[in-house]
Amino acid sequence: MRFEGKEILNAPLDVVWNFVTDPHKVEACIPGLKSLEVIKDGKLFNAEVEIGLGSMKVGFSANVEWAELKKPIYAKMVAHGTAPGSAEDVSSEMKLSEVENGVELSWNADISIVGTIASLAARMMGSVTKKITGQFFKCLKSKIEEDINA
Repeated sequence: MRFEGKEILNAPLDVVWNFVTDPHKVEACIPGLKSLEVIKDGKLFNAEVEIGLGSMKVGFSANVEWAELKKPIYAKMVAHGTAPGSAEDVSSEMKLSEVENGVELSWNADISIVGTIASLAARMMGSVTKKITGQFFKCLKSKIEEDINA
């Protein structure tokens, strides 16, 4: 499954870059995040996430790696996660570009889920992803604005 979107953030490019590539800053905005552990600063971390799929909640344990960082305009992240009887692989890219009123953040994510929750996830993934990304970017905008005004 492929998802993509664009967001305009009213902040300087360096502020946006420093925020979105820092897992300690971003973690407050990740819906369902239970824990985050940085294994190698700026490169590798582990996350425990719980995602609601209808009336069912699924807990994933994921290894997340920055596969490529081109400061301050491009980042690629890859993740492999497991849940009881299931697994997921994610590849996500983010591009930042300066625009008249701030920074445009363009993103895409390719998600592959296999195992017992795959059929349920396939039917619900679109609406769940839309909800989660909406919550994430609303929080992200708010936190970046707080950083600027601090």
